[in-house]
Amino acid sequence: MHNKEKGSLYLYNIGQLVTMAGGPRKGASAMGDLAMIEGPAVLVIEDGIVTYAGKQSDAPCPKEQGMEFVDAQGQCVLPGVIDSHTHLIFGGYREDEFQWRLAGESYMSIMERGGGIASTTKATRAASFEELSEHAKKHLDAMLRMGVTTAEAKSGYGMDRDTEIRQLEVIRHLDETHPISLYPTYMGAHDTPIEYKGRPHDYIDFIIREMLPLVKEKNLAECVDIFTEKNVFEHEDTRRLLNAAKELGFKVKMHADEIVPIGGAELAAELGCLSADHLLKISDEGIKALAASETVATCLPLTAFSLMDDYAPARKMIDEGCCVAVASDLNPGSCFSASIPLLIALSTIYMKMTVEETIAALTINAAKAINQHDKVGSLEVGKAGDAVILKYPSYKFLSYHFGMNLVDTTIKSGKLYKY
Repeated sequence: MHNKEKGSLYLYNIGQLVTMAGGPRKGASAMGDLAMIEGPAVLVIEDGIVTYAGKQSDAPCPKEQGMEFVDAQGQCVLPGVIDSHTHLIFGGYREDEFQWRLAGESYMSIMERGGGIASTTKATRAASFEELSEHAKKHLDAMLRMGVTTAEAKSGYGMDRDTEIRQLEVIRHLDETHPISLYPTYMGAHDTPIEYKGRPHDYIDFIIREMLPLVKEKNLAECVDIFTEKNVFEHEDTRRLLNAAKELGFKVKMHADEIVPIGGAELAAELGCLSADHLLKISDEGIKALAASETVATCLPLTAFSLMDDYAPARKMIDEGCCVAVASDLNPGSCFSASIPLLIALSTIYMKMTVEETIAALTINAAKAINQHDKVGSLEVGKAGDAVILKYPSYKFLSYHFGMNLVDTTIKSGKLYKY
């Protein structure tokens, strides 16, 4: 992840300073603890890094030179939002498919008739580097306005050598040029491409033999992901690919238990995945396995909403002791949205999470899901100066004033982006 343009900031008169100090949270008690400092509070960022987060009465004397002074006017300040699961880089749109789904067609039936991932793959293969980059930048601009300061971005719409590399190169370019930091994930195993139709084992062989070493050589990804699902990639192929990825030094994660319960969460815990994502159909055994592991349970409620499906059992997972994150799953098919306000509304109203748990799930736990919790996800001395100033004095407005963007200013590495 590229170093960003850095600023120095003295943010004072904060009404509530939500620090999320203390590391990732597992279970209801820990996830409900925001490590909040009641105002008046001060946040000091020097050269992009937090040097103080605490009571205004204890704040150090500010350095005048090069420091920007901002009055928070009693509003709430939180860590920058982390969107830990996106398919940001893609060509084309699938607006017709969405109408088919509204008319009752299932996601799998649309895939079987050449829609779904196959449709986006065709458009992405045909798109230039510039087209993919410009397309994605529009989404990143919107995400920054909603307080996102770090996002994961996956490849997976090429499923061939050249397009996958092009997607990853676009991610690197955007990480270098856009304020939002991007965590790059190689997801060649998103589906079996047409060239390998009916031969998923052979396609996994191709990825292990040719793609993983190439991606590693070019240093284009930090993580490898796979869509583990019945009739897509099942346990044997998942285990082969992710073990091969780990041997090359990649972190690993899984799309698991989205459509059919096939023990994906248990496998993710066994393989030491950073996260298991979706989990709509997770079993009780899967919940216990995640709770006993360091694997983050990442819920994607915008996708369940879009597919008109049941939500992941976030309440049960939290109560059983899991480290739960929530993310957007922005993609052109099953979830064409990266709306943080809607994500918060669905998490609190339909997944029965408290607003405190939802904030933890969008900050420090999301950071753990991309192995960045030592750098981002909380406002602590030595960590990145990534924060959000809300338009209201309390974090509780995030759930109360639902569906609205409550971000007044996004702060990235001490630089202000005011809206």
